[in-house]
Amino acid sequence: MAGDPPGDMDVEYATSVADRAIRLMAQHSVPATPGNFSVWFSYVMGTPPTLRKTIDILIGNKRKFEASINHELYVAYVNPQAGVAAAGDFPEQLRGVISSARQFLTTAISDNRTQIDALGEVSSQVEATSDPKPIIEKLVAELSMATTRASALETNFLETSRELDKIRDSLKAAEQRSNTDALTGLANRHALDEFLRSAQIVAMEKGESLSILMIDIDHFKKFNDNYGHQVGDQVLRLVAKVLQDSVREGDLAARFGGEELIAVLPGANLDVCADVAERVRQRISEARLTRRNTGEEIASVTVSIGVAQFRMAESAEAMIERGDRGLYQAKRLGRNRVVTESDIDGEVAAA
Repeated sequence: MAGDPPGDMDVEYATSVADRAIRLMAQHSVPATPGNFSVWFSYVMGTPPTLRKTIDILIGNKRKFEASINHELYVAYVNPQAGVAAAGDFPEQLRGVISSARQFLTTAISDNRTQIDALGEVSSQVEATSDPKPIIEKLVAELSMATTRASALETNFLETSRELDKIRDSLKAAEQRSNTDALTGLANRHALDEFLRSAQIVAMEKGESLSILMIDIDHFKKFNDNYGHQVGDQVLRLVAKVLQDSVREGDLAARFGGEELIAVLPGANLDVCADVAERVRQRISEARLTRRNTGEEIASVTVSIGVAQFRMAESAEAMIERGDRGLYQAKRLGRNRVVTESDIDGEVAAA
């Protein structure tokens, strides 16, 4: 019944799911907004599984469900379009700019027609009078008016251009926010899903490699418990920065959920991706963090990493699942290491 579409859901079952969602929201101090309710209703339903996994990680790490986290969950798993809701006013702004420019152009065209008619009258007077002085004065006046109108038109279009630049920059910023994880600055799940879809298509069309590395911060809960959530956030940002600095321009580094990060490397085979993963692991293990307010050195940070390569025509979920297997094998083997899918396959074969 949990797999039934919402429209076909049994009323009694839906009520029980809703009751449990509301109880969980109250338990974790989540405001009872429609967006938050839809997230926790989906969590209780278990769809998608990645949402349940992410919230379980957050709960396990005793994270507070602050407004930014609630919004990220809603955008990533329930309504990706909500991330660009801030852009809703842009069409109205554009209509205002276009209307203003059109009105000014209409006035300018009307003025030009009036001036052409006036110049025609001046031309007809040339042969009818022997005194050129009034004709010259009128001609100068008309040319002066034309210059003034041209200057006003140029000023108007400069202002319009600036308004359009502002709208364009605002749209770009809104798009960036909708695709970015607020805490780490990496791509969010929505951007990751879009990138993976495109990368898979390219890999299949061109027969190129595509690999991923999955990162999980070792003993992350201890950072929160021993130092507080601010230090936990600092650790996440450190790992995110090392990951972002270690991938190429055409790769994508993203926050997968909780303390799990992911990098997608188009054109990289398993060995190349494993080399990148090892470089990331080593740089993180060598980094040192200190508490900003006391200068106290924080315990060293290590990560476990799983690496997998795309297999033609498989789903992104299947590739990610193999990366996850490698990640958890790395943890079972003692953490602070990289395990590829071929390592796991080799162990199975040896057994």
